[in-house]
Amino acid sequence: MRIVLQRVACARVEVGGQMIAAIRRGLLLLVGIGRGDGAVDLEKVARRLAELRVFEDGAGKMNLSLRDAGGEILAVSQFTLYGDTRKGCRPSFTDAAEPHVAEPIFDAFVQALRGEGIPVQTGRFGAKMSVGLVNDGPVTFVLEVAAGGEGG
Repeated sequence: MRIVLQRVACARVEVGGQMIAAIRRGLLLLVGIGRGDGAVDLEKVARRLAELRVFEDGAGKMNLSLRDAGGEILAVSQFTLYGDTRKGCRPSFTDAAEPHVAEPIFDAFVQALRGEGIPVQTGRFGAKMSVGLVNDGPVTFVLEVAAGGEGG
């Protein structure tokens, strides 16, 4: 599983010109599900994201977690995170999980995040989406999560 995490002042998703989800202060998660990610401990990953200290305290240091900051999550499934651009001019997506495999994993991940008490909005799986955000910082991290691990 690959997650691009962006600390945002606000973020939104539109499908067909209609806004389907929006958050204020929080995290935008672009979530890629790879082949073999069915064994990932989603609850562990959700806990780590809820506790990851990427928000500034009164002294301007990244000492506050999403939970401490009272933030929200906008999670968007994005298979292109598994695009391989090493050969040729067209990315290969052979490392991405098939949609029928990825969607239930993504849904379970969202449920695990909600289980941490975090308000979560989502994009629409498989849809062509427009994602808008105001990156706060900018602060962006990439988390690689292996089966049984928390990632880094």
